[in-house]
Amino acid sequence: MNAIQIENLVRDYGAGKGVFDVSFHVKQGEAFGFLGPNGAGKTTTIRHLMGFLKPRSGKCIIDGLDCWNEREKVQAKLGYIPGEISFFDDMTGTEFLRFIAKYRRIGTQNRKEEILERFELDPSGKTKKMSKGMKQKLGIVAAFMHDPDILILDEPTSGLDPLMQSRFIDLIGEEKKRGKTILMSSHMFEEVERTCDRIGIIRKGRMVAVDAADTLRERHTRNYTVTLENESAAMAFARDFEGVRDGLKVTVTTKQSLEEIFMNYYGGEKHDKHGVI
Repeated sequence: MNAIQIENLVRDYGAGKGVFDVSFHVKQGEAFGFLGPNGAGKTTTIRHLMGFLKPRSGKCIIDGLDCWNEREKVQAKLGYIPGEISFFDDMTGTEFLRFIAKYRRIGTQNRKEEILERFELDPSGKTKKMSKGMKQKLGIVAAFMHDPDILILDEPTSGLDPLMQSRFIDLIGEEKKRGKTILMSSHMFEEVERTCDRIGIIRKGRMVAVDAADTLRERHTRNYTVTLENESAAMAFARDFEGVRDGLKVTVTTKQSLEEIFMNYYGGEKHDKHGVI
């Protein structure tokens, strides 16, 4: 059963900006990694799922509900981390979480204290004085504290230090084991590789790949056969490069990382260590 379904979604902002005929699904209990550089269409797609934008054509469905026409019911089911988190500056973190709990009609039996402790966050200070990392932690608590079955996470570890990123990855692994459905956009390739069952890559508003992580790697695996001048050289070459020897011929298999696969779809564009600029 598909918990999240996007069918032929179009939102054209002109000048090649927007999303064009985007289709993919996320199965119930699956973690789906949504990869693409800034401006590729990830956040636009997610905003349609949240019911913040009305599709020009196509449709978005979550748990059988139309994301635009039934957006209040949809939003009540979700845990959501936006790509750009904003808070009420005059509130403390504690007041903000109390506001979210009241908005979502969450009782006292929630996961707030557990998540606060996991991410070592004291929410008592004013949100306007919080660092980027503290605000991101507060957003994580707000998204997870009501224990939703479906999580939509837009760059969820932005601003977190490596230790907190690792704790977040552990949290996602635990949620997967509990049967939660997760859609996560990210620039962090290790994060996606460690957590996601399938991966979708979006380029200039269009999906260029949707497949299981292992299948993507297999598709981008290369075999090279080298002929050596004698058996001793062939044996040494096979040993050093973990190749398979057949007489004087040695076949070496090269597997690409997810980051390398991603860059195949964005070949020629400038990029940093996390993704495309």
